[in-house]
Amino acid sequence: MSINYKDAGVDIHKGYATVQLIKQAVESTHGPEVLSGLGGFSGLFMPDLTGMQQPVLVSGTDGVGTKLKLAFALDQHASIGIDCVAMCVNDVVCTGAKPLFFLDYVATGALDPRQVAAVVAGIAEGCRQSGAALVGGETAEMPGFYTRGEYDVAGFTVGLVDRSAIIDGSQIQAGDRIIGLASSGVHSNGFSLIRKLFPESDWQQPLGNSTLGKVLLTPTRIYVAAILELIKSLDLHGIAHITGGGFIENIPRALPAQYQAIIKRGSWPEAEIFQLIRQRSELSEAELFNTFNMGIGLVIILPADAVESAIQQLQALDYTAYEIGKIVDQQANQKRLCFE
Repeated sequence: MSINYKDAGVDIHKGYATVQLIKQAVESTHGPEVLSGLGGFSGLFMPDLTGMQQPVLVSGTDGVGTKLKLAFALDQHASIGIDCVAMCVNDVVCTGAKPLFFLDYVATGALDPRQVAAVVAGIAEGCRQSGAALVGGETAEMPGFYTRGEYDVAGFTVGLVDRSAIIDGSQIQAGDRIIGLASSGVHSNGFSLIRKLFPESDWQQPLGNSTLGKVLLTPTRIYVAAILELIKSLDLHGIAHITGGGFIENIPRALPAQYQAIIKRGSWPEAEIFQLIRQRSELSEAELFNTFNMGIGLVIILPADAVESAIQQLQALDYTAYEIGKIVDQQANQKRLCFE
């Protein structure tokens, strides 16, 4: 008795159907720099190096984590694609680099073209928001490896910055101020804990004008446009993406060893979802700020006299921002980040 690939759990015709469903979304991210089309062995991209003295490539990769469990249960997948892009491009732009292109990897036990098309539509939207071209990807069907109806997704991006314009924290000095850009919610970190705090039976409960599940699935805010616009006119000394590890792990990563960040409590409003997490978890302040973004998705460090201009420019770009702290000289036996 013969057995074919479909009998083994891989339906190549569904793969062809998936390509047709995602083709328009992928091509919507392409500009003249993209020299290849969908379906090739690799993506070709010709960057514009005009005016650059020492072009530097900046790369980043990430996934979405167990937030995927909510997408499976609620059958909502486009926001997950945005998350995947955001987690990569928000890291890369911390150096001042402009994201050039993006590639994705989606793996599933049994290919559902509709589901994958929704994920890729979200990825394409994230690419459009960040100005990156979606130049390729991989959809892997792996029967017996993933539970039916579930998948994993990861992404990879490459950006470009002139060496003289790299933002690496070396210009930070005592007296600089810290501006926090509001997050869109929990973003894509801490969901293993969130799923312990809020079981699936809670996800339909009302929260604001929505439900808890939909609020938790709100996609990660992409900050690329804001940062690339600010660096045209302002001298940004440091940038930190508030991802896994929250404030406590990520802000010190942007600082030279001799400096300390002081964050002022109450300098930004705490969204309802974080109030709920605080109440349900009974975590300490340190644990909350070491796990979640607590309403701030990205911070920038800049001279004190640039704060007002930065906040005004961010507001004009539809990004809510607050002055949330300052940089001081590192004190002996003090943590790199403290609250006051």
